Amino acid sequence: MKASLLQDLIASCGGCAVTDGGFATQLEAHGVSINDPLWSAICLIKDPNVIKQVHLEYLEAGANILVTSSYQATLPGFMSKGLSLAEGEKLLEKSVKLAIEARDSFWDSVERKPGHKYKRALVAASIGCYGAFLADGSEYSGFYGPNVTLEKLKDFHRRRLQVLVGAGPDLIAFESFPNKLEAQACVELLEEENVQIPSWICFTCSVDGNNAPSGESFEECLQCINKSNKVAAVGINCAPPHFVESLVRKLRQLTCKDIIVYPNSGEKWDGKAKRWMPSQCFDDNDFGFHAKRWRDLGAQIIGGCCRTTPFTIQIVSNALREKKL
Repeated sequence: MKASLLQDLIASCGGCAVTDGGFATQLEAHGVSINDPLWSAICLIKDPNVIKQVHLEYLEAGANILVTSSYQATLPGFMSKGLSLAEGEKLLEKSVKLAIEARDSFWDSVERKPGHKYKRALVAASIGCYGAFLADGSEYSGFYGPNVTLEKLKDFHRRRLQVLVGAGPDLIAFESFPNKLEAQACVELLEEENVQIPSWICFTCSVDGNNAPSGESFEECLQCINKSNKVAAVGINCAPPHFVESLVRKLRQLTCKDIIVYPNSGEKWDGKAKRWMPSQCFDDNDFGFHAKRWRDLGAQIIGGCCRTTPFTIQIVSNALREKKL
């Protein structure tokens, strides 16, 4: 098990590493339309070069971990586009290879420069929740219905996990999980498939920031994770940033795993106006101050999710290089 790979990175970063930010957000900044059931993964088919460009922009901003463009990339999703199973598997592999190529080319360009601020980044293969594939709102509620069992979730995730691991990432990133059942399914899968690279599992949170979207407590959700030596880190992603401090405090009491947090920008989508409304709690500059607070409370990996950008990550990276309070 290569769990030390992640711990070594965290240690080399002074106790807190930086992951990247909103991927789809940055694709849109390049003029890409992601209005598709595959979301940002549509670029694996239509424009892989822009995926690599976004990875490079996050590396330049100071990200120590790149998360691949496979969050919404599922084999059933690709097959619904008329692709074969083999073609879908190739696209999953491509998501990892693009990130590795970006990481390696960036590192080759900077390691020869004396005094540079960068660390050689790790690549985390993203696996989004079942609800993201369903696209019926269940990723925000955690209610998958009575017919979705533990075995069904394992069957859904198994082949994608196998293909992504086979493509050679450094880590596996299970993202935006809304309930305990899916976490348990993936913990069991990691054991059954004898995955030898470390993973993290991140949950989203309820509207009050106290529980998982399903209403289950984080204590319940972490029970199976805490027993697994395949999961190196646990945390929260795509939650409003003003919840993160209390969530880090809570997680620090519930687990000995490394803690990872990468919240969204705090902006809200106005369905009537069809636009994002400005955050009422955070702007980019606030992220630097609060990232230091999250680190000092026990977070070991910090980044951003939806509507955060390379600028956000640059602020976080710069702030975390400062000495602890």
